[in-house]
Amino acid sequence: MTHSFDKDYWEGTWSGERGAMMSSGDPNPHLIDQVSELEPGTALDAGCGAGTEALWLASQGWNVTGADISDTALDTAQDRAAALGLERHIRWVRADLSAWQPETRFDLVTTHYAHPAIPQLEFYDRIASWVAPGGTLLIVGHLHHDHGQSPKNHNHDEHGHTAPPVEASATAASITARFDPDEWTVMTAEESRRTILGPSGHPTTVDDVVVRLTSPASAAPAHRERA
Repeated sequence: MTHSFDKDYWEGTWSGERGAMMSSGDPNPHLIDQVSELEPGTALDAGCGAGTEALWLASQGWNVTGADISDTALDTAQDRAAALGLERHIRWVRADLSAWQPETRFDLVTTHYAHPAIPQLEFYDRIASWVAPGGTLLIVGHLHHDHGQSPKNHNHDEHGHTAPPVEASATAASITARFDPDEWTVMTAEESRRTILGPSGHPTTVDDVVVRLTSPASAAPAHRERA
């Protein structure tokens, strides 16, 4: 199945009601839980959207690069950074993450539900290559459930659970299998459920996959060879 998560898709998302809701939310609790213990350094938020997680990282002393394909989302992120007095600590980059390559690697690379126009696990491979030696990769994504959801839309099932596009989801096992255990240390590999307020203001359940890995301090990150 071909992805449709291109620039037009994300501009439409961030220009609409769902984008306004995402722009006003709190930082992802998994980010706070997984990163608070780390020494601040350089960070990349891959698929930063309106900047919620990037702004939190900057407020904690990180020098942050926020990259996203949507002009609308990044304009909102820039305004929010200025309002919080954090603009000097964040660089915003308009980038198609399926093709963009940063000029440097980062002490922390993180992503939260981002899915560009390439297969999800290949996206995680790409951002892993941007982690500096000794650095951290934090992936927070949609947990995969093989229930036949539409690959193009975020829906909700009869129980109020979010039903993300199948191609935008993964499991902890499918992510960690991409990484050679001789080259990466798995710090966290969890699948969790939490309740948030949905677009209508009613509680909705979100199923997350959270994977945190560290790269070796003396060598470039490497992936397990795949056929």
